[in-house]
Amino acid sequence: MVVVPAGRFLMGSPASEPGRFEEEGPQHTVTLERPFAVSRAPITRQQYERFIRASNSPDTNGCAEMSDDGKWVKTAGLSWQNPGFQQTSDHPVVCVSWDEATAYAQWLSARSGHAYRLLSEAEFEYVARAGATTAFPWGSSERDICAHANSFDATARRAHPDWPGADCDDGYANTAPADAFPSNAFGLYGATGNVFQWTADCWIDGGYADGSASASARRAESCKQRIIRGGSWLNGWRGLRAAMRDRDRPQDRYTNIGIRVAREL
Repeated sequence: MVVVPAGRFLMGSPASEPGRFEEEGPQHTVTLERPFAVSRAPITRQQYERFIRASNSPDTNGCAEMSDDGKWVKTAGLSWQNPGFQQTSDHPVVCVSWDEATAYAQWLSARSGHAYRLLSEAEFEYVARAGATTAFPWGSSERDICAHANSFDATARRAHPDWPGADCDDGYANTAPADAFPSNAFGLYGATGNVFQWTADCWIDGGYADGSASASARRAESCKQRIIRGGSWLNGWRGLRAAMRDRDRPQDRYTNIGIRVAREL
């Protein structure tokens, strides 16, 4: 875990940012009133396996993968143990639903006596930016993306030549070890790229129209989708911008979504 300081930041993207999605605005100032701890990297396969064994959780079967025509297809036989591509124990776990990610945090809490949870969306953008105000945590240009994050690059395009992606080569066709790329200014690995990570927030239409200055997770009476953050090995430069946000159903699993946890201090 890494202790992240309290602070303030401008959340979202300006209307002038290349690649921007409408739901990334309007920009608004968010205050994080207290420091908190964040896992140094996305939760790895090895860490998740300890939870599965200790909790006697049933084996999962079925995970969505990207088909050749660019559509998500739930595929029987795929799971966190077998996402359809080779991983080692230090790769981030994928094919984990929001429900399972939440159960992992609850297990950590019960085991340790500390309060673990998923990050809120605001907390995630805060730690991913690590003080940066540019489109990417490392600057304004996507040209340096392969030096900083695992994206859909030249290596990945050898398998899927028709899919859009970065022109550089980071050496990984799918996931990379959780700490394979440089840490950001807060000392966190993989807050940008490699795998999307579940947050606690519900997806609410209209972007940040409420303009809330709170870093707490946004809730909804009927929460059909949860927000994911950080971008992944399947995303080109547009999906790895610090303000980029997406969502998926909490019961579903994907080959590019994993977990990061926070701990109350």
